[in-house]
Amino acid sequence: DNERRRVESWLGEYMRFRQNANGKNVFLSVDSHSTLHNPLYQSFKAKSFTNKDITLHFYLLDVLQAGKLLTVNQLVEQMTQQYLSCFENQDAFEESTVRKKLKEYVDLGLIVSEKQGRQVHYRLAKDTVNLDSWIDAIAFFSEENPVGVVGSFLLDKCKQQPDYFCFKHHYILHAMDSDILCQLLVQIREHRSVVLYLENQYSHKISQQTIYPIKIHLSTQTGREYLVCYQYHTKRLILLRLDSIHKIKAGNFEPNAQKYIDHYKKMKNHLWGASIGVGRTVAHIEMTIYAGNNEPHIPKRLEREKRNGIVEKLDEHTYRYSTNTYDAMELLPWIRTFIGRIIQLKSSNQQLVDTFYSDLEQMLQLYEEDSDALS
Repeated sequence: DNERRRVESWLGEYMRFRQNANGKNVFLSVDSHSTLHNPLYQSFKAKSFTNKDITLHFYLLDVLQAGKLLTVNQLVEQMTQQYLSCFENQDAFEESTVRKKLKEYVDLGLIVSEKQGRQVHYRLAKDTVNLDSWIDAIAFFSEENPVGVVGSFLLDKCKQQPDYFCFKHHYILHAMDSDILCQLLVQIREHRSVVLYLENQYSHKISQQTIYPIKIHLSTQTGREYLVCYQYHTKRLILLRLDSIHKIKAGNFEPNAQKYIDHYKKMKNHLWGASIGVGRTVAHIEMTIYAGNNEPHIPKRLEREKRNGIVEKLDEHTYRYSTNTYDAMELLPWIRTFIGRIIQLKSSNQQLVDTFYSDLEQMLQLYEEDSDALS
């Protein structure tokens, strides 16, 4: 109940309830046509802090507002005199605590440190960015980018927010993985290995894997995010869903990073989606389709959606799509969208061809049964 109330405080207007045989079912309902901003970003803006943490934050920034360069000792002294002296039984901040907070803010770019002699002085960083001139870019970024939560925080600083961006396919769930994604991107940039704590979606048990992160893949069909990585104990490349990663721990610098990256570059030429198949053998697929005189959108669609394949024009009305991929069965849902136009389907993976025509035969039988029932 406590967790439900916490979520309800962030997402109250999107929460719905339904009563069934198992009791009350609580769920979220979001209409992408009317929802301008990803509501799940609220979970990041409701992070909890200790009383001392949030107090020190405001005291530090307020003291530094004057624009002077101050040492740690001077900051502690001014905070004690200006603020803590106004309250009874308030202990002064320890110098080590203030120093740690200053280092954190220097790393974030909020505060600038300057060394004068043996002492380090601190001042507020100058903010020269006019957010209003970037507001359209920020608004689009916040909903379209995998780490759009950054844009959402920036939008909160603007007086007015654009209300003219609308997405046909608005994948909002990636917001929950933003923290993991940011950490992985840092490790990819620094060429470090990573210990992953993976949560099983059925048993919810946590297991550990040590990997080298290489690339992030995003599905435009489902909105899911995948980590392409080298798995040390199996000595092979794998893809993992980001929403299965509970947390990560940074490892050591990887001297063989380029070797794994080169391996990925070769592999991605035969990667259709997020599967590398069981035997990791490449299958050849050819699909010949028909497009009429007034249907230029068909070859255009083939070109747009071909991924690692090739589109050839055979004659005025006939086009052939061909590709080599690890998991031929991944293409089956996409191939089915061309039913009624497919002249021929061939593949070195016979299961793909057999499954396609078997499903087509079952569909025809269903239509025949419905036709008999109507007659």
